[in-house]
Amino acid sequence: MEAYKQEFIEFMLSAGVLRFGNFVTKSGRNTQYFVNTGNYKTGAQMAKLGSYYAKLVKETVGDGFDAMFGPAYKGIPLACACAVALFNDYGIDRPYFFNRKEQKDHGEGGNVVGYQPKDGDRVIIIEDVITAGTAVRETMPVLQACAKVQVPHMFISVDRCEIGTTPGKTAIMEVEETFGIRVHPIVTVKDIYAYLTEKGDDPELPRAMESYMEQYCVL
Repeated sequence: MEAYKQEFIEFMLSAGVLRFGNFVTKSGRNTQYFVNTGNYKTGAQMAKLGSYYAKLVKETVGDGFDAMFGPAYKGIPLACACAVALFNDYGIDRPYFFNRKEQKDHGEGGNVVGYQPKDGDRVIIIEDVITAGTAVRETMPVLQACAKVQVPHMFISVDRCEIGTTPGKTAIMEVEETFGIRVHPIVTVKDIYAYLTEKGDDPELPRAMESYMEQYCVL
């Protein structure tokens, strides 16, 4: 495993973002591990997190995009952190924007805050985790209502490698086929499993993950 992946997993663990136990995902699946980026809560954590995202964006697309979008709610601080790190680490200055869950009917109105996309803009999405692809399907109408934008790439913390609505295909495969979006994770569930197998103190954790992965993952 690459050093940065191990570092990122340990970073998530130290922040209480990657946790183990009994959880229910947005798709209704009972899972032994859960990634909650809402548990990042300090400036130091957000600075470090932004650098991980910025590194992935820089290595993948460089400055070849016009804006970044953070879906409400957890994607909002992720996009902000990534925007700051892209500028500080690489001198790439790009605007970001995000949506409201409910449209504002006063002031400037609308349900998008920050940059106002234009026709032809290449927008990248900054998100936390894809499990069943539900959030992406909710996000795309928001972006398409703004302007005729292109959405070529999406960057996430963890790819859970889970089956979507089509047997044999992960949610990420479906997102790529349906919307033409290439999804880039910092780490995958396979990386987390490998880390626990090699570094973990509890042998029951990888065994519990194996059962879940056999049922819900395409590896």
